[in-house]
Amino acid sequence: MDHFNLLDQPWVPVRLVSGQVIKLGLLDVFQRQSEIAGLACSKPPAMVGITRLLLAITHRALSLSQQRWTVHDRFNWYENGLPVEPIAAYLKRWRARFNLFDPEFPFMQAAILGVADETRDKVKPWTQIDLASASGNTPIVFDHACDLAPVAIEPARAASLLLEYQSFVPGGLVKVFRSSDKAGPLANTAAVIPVGASLWQTLCLCLHSCVVDTTAKDLPCWEQAAPSLKELSGPPALATGPNDRYTRLSRAVLLLREADGSVRWLRFGAGRALDEDVQAPDPMAAYRPGSQGLVRLTFTEGRALWRDLPALLPDAGAAGGKAPSVLEYARALHAQASDHSSYQPVWVAGLASDQAKLLRWRLEQVLLPKQLLLNENDVLDFLEFVQVADALQGALRSVAVRLIAAVLPGGDLRENQSAARQRFEAGQYTTAYFSMVERTLPVVLRRLQEGAWNEARVDWGCALQAAGMQMWSSLLKNQGFAPAALRAQAQQGRYFFGAIKHHLKEFMPVDQSADQEEVIHE
Repeated sequence: MDHFNLLDQPWVPVRLVSGQVIKLGLLDVFQRQSEIAGLACSKPPAMVGITRLLLAITHRALSLSQQRWTVHDRFNWYENGLPVEPIAAYLKRWRARFNLFDPEFPFMQAAILGVADETRDKVKPWTQIDLASASGNTPIVFDHACDLAPVAIEPARAASLLLEYQSFVPGGLVKVFRSSDKAGPLANTAAVIPVGASLWQTLCLCLHSCVVDTTAKDLPCWEQAAPSLKELSGPPALATGPNDRYTRLSRAVLLLREADGSVRWLRFGAGRALDEDVQAPDPMAAYRPGSQGLVRLTFTEGRALWRDLPALLPDAGAAGGKAPSVLEYARALHAQASDHSSYQPVWVAGLASDQAKLLRWRLEQVLLPKQLLLNENDVLDFLEFVQVADALQGALRSVAVRLIAAVLPGGDLRENQSAARQRFEAGQYTTAYFSMVERTLPVVLRRLQEGAWNEARVDWGCALQAAGMQMWSSLLKNQGFAPAALRAQAQQGRYFFGAIKHHLKEFMPVDQSADQEEVIHE
């Protein structure tokens, strides 16, 4: 019996082209594709999780119906819509596997938990799989949920929670089937999704290629055998491909249906642990250089996303990073025609965590000029924009720390340097600098798309100069006007403005002498 089948029951939040927000079942999502502008999820992890589900469905349905497709085929779908009949036929073929409460194959769950000795008599509240709710010893601010008396939720919400949790769950202790478990495929990751004018265009932009030799093995969870106790207690395994990654059961979950159809409790244990392959990273993950090699792009506190923009571009290797595969797919599609919009909107969404502690989630939109997507030489030039911003901030920071240390009373110079660095960071000078520069970024990106590189360099240089001047002004006010402070300002001023002149010499003709005198004696 279909207690709650995801094909028919409304649970996917979508925004229609009319602006109305409604919920649809999976069949209607594809059959009414011409009416849907995009997903309307309020939580970034849910938006990513549902997108990955739709991509796995689309890929499997078209792989089985067409065996192979080309970029030209994908471009035709992008222009005219996805083939509905094979997708609908595929979903109906696997209808039973999309039942949220099926006794043998509940959607994205493990029925074995209902009979396993370790779990059949143990239940947890549904908040166990809600990244935004308090559960166990991980309380969330302003969430006063009680594990002993959880409030029931509708099955539609439970389905969405399953998708976001399986993708973003951090690694940590589980103590059921194994002591700890690996993280989900997007744990501590800012997932990248190129976005089209409609939901079907978004899916076409992100759709991974069809390779006959591997597609037959790359199965989503509903086409795989039900999880066994041996799998759940076994070692991590590599993903067979994107479809497997997109629907991976990172944790074994079994929702328990109440008499009224709601969900209050669930059973829980270790899942099909994912082992990472450096040769086959997640298609939505971008990588930037770290102190010990490549690290996944995530949402770091106080770090503006645009500083890692080169990691999203096709020649990210020049910056020491690696661009996400989904942008390579989008790039190949845009190369088929050049008569469309000059920009590719990109969502960067997800959450950041520190081990098992969830810190923050965000969703940002970046309008990438297609010039940067299609021309690798332009990417190399744009890389210089970001590098000079970072280099100038580092140089100004060094001078500012020396200035603050010189004003501190007495003590050892080394101790003063340490205290000065702490005061500099507490003063939010870095955040203010990059925030001020970011205001000019849309203008600069527009000029780059138009091919006006000289104008873009001048605009960027002016923005960096203004941000540096603002930092100096704040430093003067915060150090006061005691004799020691005035002497330190006079000594360090020439180094501060010298750094601006040196780093911006290729971006704009800079004559700092007048500005320096004016600000020092302000």
